[in-house]
This record gives sequence, C-alpha cells and structure tokens, in this order.
Amino acid sequence: MDKQSFDVVIIGAGPGGYVTAIRAAQLGLKTAVVEANHLGGICLNWGCIPTKALLRSAEIYHYMTHADAYGLSAGKPGYDLEKIVARSRGVAKQLNGGVGHLLKKNKVPVFDGWGKLAGGTPGARKVTVEKDGEAFAELTAKHVILATGARARQLPGLEVDGDTVWSYREAMVPKAMPKSLIVVGSGAIGIEFASFYRTFGAEVTVVEVLDRVLPVEDAEISKMAEKAFKKQGMNIITGATVKGLKKGANSVTASVEKGGKVTEITAEKLISAVGIVGNVENIGLEGTKIKVDRTHVEINEWCETGEPGIYAIGDLAGPPWLAHKAEHEGVICVEKIAGVKDVHPLDTGRIPGCTYCHPQVASVGMTEQAAKDKGHDVKVGRFNFIGNGKAIALGEPEGLIKTVFDSKTGELLGAHMIGAEVTELIQGYSVGMTLETTEAELMHTVFPHPTLSEMLHESVLDAFGRVIHM
Repeated sequence: MDKQSFDVVIIGAGPGGYVTAIRAAQLGLKTAVVEANHLGGICLNWGCIPTKALLRSAEIYHYMTHADAYGLSAGKPGYDLEKIVARSRGVAKQLNGGVGHLLKKNKVPVFDGWGKLAGGTPGARKVTVEKDGEAFAELTAKHVILATGARARQLPGLEVDGDTVWSYREAMVPKAMPKSLIVVGSGAIGIEFASFYRTFGAEVTVVEVLDRVLPVEDAEISKMAEKAFKKQGMNIITGATVKGLKKGANSVTASVEKGGKVTEITAEKLISAVGIVGNVENIGLEGTKIKVDRTHVEINEWCETGEPGIYAIGDLAGPPWLAHKAEHEGVICVEKIAGVKDVHPLDTGRIPGCTYCHPQVASVGMTEQAAKDKGHDVKVGRFNFIGNGKAIALGEPEGLIKTVFDSKTGELLGAHMIGAEVTELIQGYSVGMTLETTEAELMHTVFPHPTLSEMLHESVLDAFGRVIHM
C-alpha cells in the first residue's frame, strides 16, 4: 500500500477543494487531493458551468427569434439539441482538464479514489483511499479538510428514475426536447432549467411550496421575476405541494395540492429541484467528535469541526450552497492553518447569489424586509432599466436595480437586481460592502457612460432623493 505524509490532505476536488489545495501549496504546505469522480466536482462537471453553456445557447436562440427587433433577418430559427448538449459537455471537459493542469502546476498530487477518515491522532490524521472497494493508499496529514460537497435531495414519492423524473443531471443531457415539463422547486436550479426549456418551446409548469418564486430573493424582485416568467408562457403555481406521482409510458402526472384543492398536471418529464443534502456518508465520521446537523457538518468560523485537525468547507458545511462560498471558505481555512496574518472569518451576509434565467437575477446582503426585521431604519433606492440608455440600446428595457441602506449610518445593507447582465453587475455592490462603503462614497464614484453599471449609481442616488434619470 502506498503510504505518504502531507501537511494538508483535502478530500474532494470541487471548487472548494481544488482552490483550497492550490492556495495551500502557494503557502508552502505539502498538499494532496483525493477525488473519487471528476476534478472540478459537481459545479464544473454537472452544475454551474455546463448549465451556463446551455443557457447561453438558449439566450442566443431567444435573440434569433427576436432578430426583427434589431433590424435583422436570418430565416426561420432552428436548433440542434444534440449539438447544444455536446457544446455544454465540451465546455465542462475543457475546464475539468484545466483543473488538472492547475493542480499539477502547483505540485499537488491527486489520488484518484474514495477518501475516508481512518483514525490517527491530532497532527497525524489518517486518510485511506479506495478504488473499487480496495484500499490502495494511506495518507497521513497534520490537517484534513473535508470538501465532499452535496447531492440533489430526493423527496419521498418524487424519486428520480432517469426516465420521466429527472434530477439536474438528466436535465442537462436530454436526448430530445420534451413538449411539456413540470419543475418542482423554484430556487436557482429549478428556475434556470425552467427558463432553458421554455425558451426552446416546452410547456413549463413550476410548482413552489412557498408563496413566491425565487423565495430567497427580495420580495419585489421575486414578484417581477414571476411576472416575466408568466409573460414568457410559464405556468407558475406557488404555495403548492406535489402529493404524489403517477407514471405512464411516456409521461408523468403530478397531484398538486394548493389551498386544500388537488389538481392533476401531466407532462412528459418532471424535474425535481428541491434542494440538496450534504455528502456525509462513508467518509469516516463515525466514532469522531464531528457533529452533523441535517446532513451538514458543523464548523466554527475557521471551518474547524469538533475533531482537532479536521475541517469542513463548502456545501458539506451548510448554506449558502455556492461554489464561490466554498472557494473563499477553503482559502480562509488554509490561511488560518498557515498562520497568515489578517485572516478574517467569512461573512456569509456578503456573499452574492446569481440566477442565470431570463431575465437574470442577482443579489447580495439583506432584503428590504430582512433589514427591517433586524431593526434598521432603511432608505430604499430603485432604478428601472427603462431609464438607462445602454439598456434601451441593447433592447433590454425591463429590469430593476434596488438598494437598501441604513438611513442613519449610510451603510449599504443589501442590493437586489433583475434584468440583463445583472449577474455581472452585482459584484460592484459586493466590493462596496466588503470595503464598508457608505452612500456618500458610492454617490461620489464616477461610473462610465453609456453602461448598465450607471444604474448602480442611480439606484444609490434614488435612495437619498438625488436620482437624475428617472
């Protein structure tokens, strides 16, 4: 059996794991990664990246079907689903190879197998690596970081069968475009798939148990999103639950209960997008002091578990379940291990979230209601896309930039957006919040013209009664 010693061993090479490994190597720590499936994890191979490739194809198809609005004509638009899927898989493959190159460049060995805690003592933790049920390596490490990620939650009665009931995985590689589709769950994953399939003509019904779509977003943004989705032809049912499924040869019928009334909805396919659960099984947690709460490992502000020398990051450690959160969390973890000065705990309230549907949605910080619930006296700024020259020139006049400030201190508490390219705009406010920028500094910042970013400025101006172009 291969036996080696390291300063840091990371189990899992998703965004959190591989970024953590690279940063650890940069800090001079002898580091190894153990990965059972694909470098880049779910995000790069079956999540964030390939879905964006699919949605890019949908976006271009949308513009093709609206070419006349731009004075263009290109005959009757069409698409080749097999090529759309192949492009998406190709993008994932390219980036998967890129991760391997980066790890090699930073001299981080990758053990291709299933990593599992196997005892040891603080300062000399053991990790076994198995392949096809046989252990082939035993690694000893001063520090072990668990980055095993999460998987799709499956509710009783909504189990994925890969045929008529899909998870995100099947939804990413359809062999044919379904004529009709039910999406259960209207978080980012569900809505992105709903947007993709609706753009290509599928009849889409979205079922959400809470009272609005995209329920983690600001209520005003959620309302605008639902209006846009309905305008596109989506059937949106909120405050409803799927009580059961009946599967036919080429269809599935969902019994949807809303307000005590049950309605049956039939479609060719159903996508279950009802959240995720942490991958806590079979990684050696048994017999340790590591605590698990609802499939997520409990950690402190430095990602430490209850077992000295063992840490957890990313989706395994709980919400928000975002790749960029995992990456930043891992960097904080290894910098603390290495004794880097001025390391700060992660403030999850300043992590931006993005949904790449049409129209796009993005946010950072507190919603207006959350800010009020925490006792803030707020000032709220709003700027509609229709007041922005670049938005009109792009043919994207529908959207909103909303900002929430503390009226006494001028602190930016939150920002919420819907419209074209807002997923690229939100970082402006994220930087501002990290720098603890006040409204005065934002108002004194010069934004280039003509750009969509000018709306960030105008929204701040509006919060304090100084808006120019509205």
